[in-house]
Amino acid sequence: MSQFERLKDHSQESRTFCFRALLAFMIVLLLIGVLLGRLYYLQVMQYDRYAAMSEKNRVQLQPVAPTRGLIYDTNGVLLADNRPSYSVTLLKEEVGKDLDATLAELQRIIEISDKDIERFKKRLKQRRRPYETVPVRFRLTEEEIAKLAINYHRLPGVQVEADLIRYYPYGENLVHAMGYVGRINEKELKASDPKAYAGTHYIGKLGVEKFYESILHGSVGMQKVETNARGRVMRILERTDPIPGKDLQLHIDLRLQQITEKLVQGEKASIVAIDPATGGILALVSTPGYDPNLFVTGISSKDYSALRDSPDLPLFNRALRGRYPPGSTIKPIIGLAAIDSESVPPTHSVWDPGFFTLTKGGRKYRDWKRGGHGKVNMKLAFAQSCDVWFYDAGYRMGVDPMSDYLGRFGFGRVTSLDLPEALAAILPSREWKRRARKLPWYPGDSLNLSIGQGFLLTTPLQLATAATVLANRGKWVQPKLLKGIRDKNEEGKVSINMPEIPNATTYPEDVKLKHPEYWELIVDNMVEVVHGKRGTARKIGLDAQYEIAGKTGTAQVVGIKQDERYDASALSKRFHDHALFLAFAPADKPQIALAVIVENGGGGSSTAAPLARKVMDAYLLGVDPTAEQDVALGVVDE
Repeated sequence: MSQFERLKDHSQESRTFCFRALLAFMIVLLLIGVLLGRLYYLQVMQYDRYAAMSEKNRVQLQPVAPTRGLIYDTNGVLLADNRPSYSVTLLKEEVGKDLDATLAELQRIIEISDKDIERFKKRLKQRRRPYETVPVRFRLTEEEIAKLAINYHRLPGVQVEADLIRYYPYGENLVHAMGYVGRINEKELKASDPKAYAGTHYIGKLGVEKFYESILHGSVGMQKVETNARGRVMRILERTDPIPGKDLQLHIDLRLQQITEKLVQGEKASIVAIDPATGGILALVSTPGYDPNLFVTGISSKDYSALRDSPDLPLFNRALRGRYPPGSTIKPIIGLAAIDSESVPPTHSVWDPGFFTLTKGGRKYRDWKRGGHGKVNMKLAFAQSCDVWFYDAGYRMGVDPMSDYLGRFGFGRVTSLDLPEALAAILPSREWKRRARKLPWYPGDSLNLSIGQGFLLTTPLQLATAATVLANRGKWVQPKLLKGIRDKNEEGKVSINMPEIPNATTYPEDVKLKHPEYWELIVDNMVEVVHGKRGTARKIGLDAQYEIAGKTGTAQVVGIKQDERYDASALSKRFHDHALFLAFAPADKPQIALAVIVENGGGGSSTAAPLARKVMDAYLLGVDPTAEQDVALGVVDE
């Protein structure tokens, strides 16, 4: 036996082995205890938390888009509808890394422009929910849908989806009154409640569609859906239906609107007609117009460029934003201001040699009639639109009464309820000129203002509003398109209820005169314009079945030197005078008040007044003058 074998202690080795085995066993038991403790913590103590997290992965809340409210005319004719439209969409999570290849393949199958691709990529970068599809192109045809259907197996992530979009059955007939809806952009989304537009992509852009967006849009619904591991919807667990938008009924009379548009077809013109009893806008026409359906899902660059670059400016709303010198159409208000402010008496007469001068031998402010009208009283001044009588009255008044009375009739401010694009235009005063031009007010400025020239600019809506106030003998009604919210009861009976409008535009108080009897005097003088033997618009009153109170107007576009005469034949059409007419009828119990402006149309009585007569015939007599052979109704040139 060797020395090493004698030294080896087997009992010590056995004790060491047992200790190590026991230590290992204890460690194993400890680890098992930790695992069991962790399992207990997760499964028992944290059960609610992890169950909720699991449920969140399996169950999701999705927004459900509301149906947009419809819009009807005053007689219940549908003006704005919702129609299904099919679009091709992509689900990025299923397409994977081959996005560009998929888009290229789509372009080979159906027509998709580079602009469509650009818009798609822009939408893709915007904030969206997981597994939310992104549209590539809208308004697919049946043929395009069929082509995509037979190629689904080669196009992972590509889908054809149906959506309700706005449709305007009458196209450009009503675009400048109602506006349109379009796809919501980032700026609009930030300015509104994002939750309200979680399920839809459209928002009102202009007109009624924009002003009553909160009423038309409705409230988004929600649905709880079960999804698989890839996020695809398996089934709907719960659903809260969206609240559809409310239907609106307007004062617009579609028949009158269409007739009026036909009357001014081919012209750059505007006609606004108002019901004096309610302030309801019966027709709001601005020509030329454009098809609002082009803008709903996004207009093409080619179509937009054609509209934007057109010299006729079809995108421009002349009725609300066109600023024109009103010419002689404001003479009823100037005449009223002159006699009510007691600057001149109602019997005031002047000698009209064809011009007016402030000083002997000074600048001649010419009358429209070169040789003058001789001795002119107020009645003849209205009938013949004698500038010299109004020059004299305006000089005697000065700017302050004129600006004051014009302001009472709504000039220089926005008074309409629901036309968000309307402009205030310009009502000059001493303060305005000092602020805008850094110059004092001169007597010559008062002369220009007295005949509706110079600094004064108005919109067709403002002129129609002034005609309404005249028709009502000073009583104000706010111009508005909305007649009310259209509701149906269980029996299907329709009721119209006017909602409260938050932050509604204020409008002037009723026009109170020092001498209320002057209302009828002014109206009688306006009747003389149409039915008098020497009235500038007498041709349109010859066979009228009702009495018309009106005032013609012709607004200069270019200045004429002292020693020159206006010769339309020597000028391009765009330099011709604007033709205007302001009227209401019947004169004693008005049912319609309107203003007509035809850009570069020439004389007010030769162009604008006949148009007004036809519009009034269409409304009051129920005839359609566009279906008849045109008749020359006027030849007088003021």
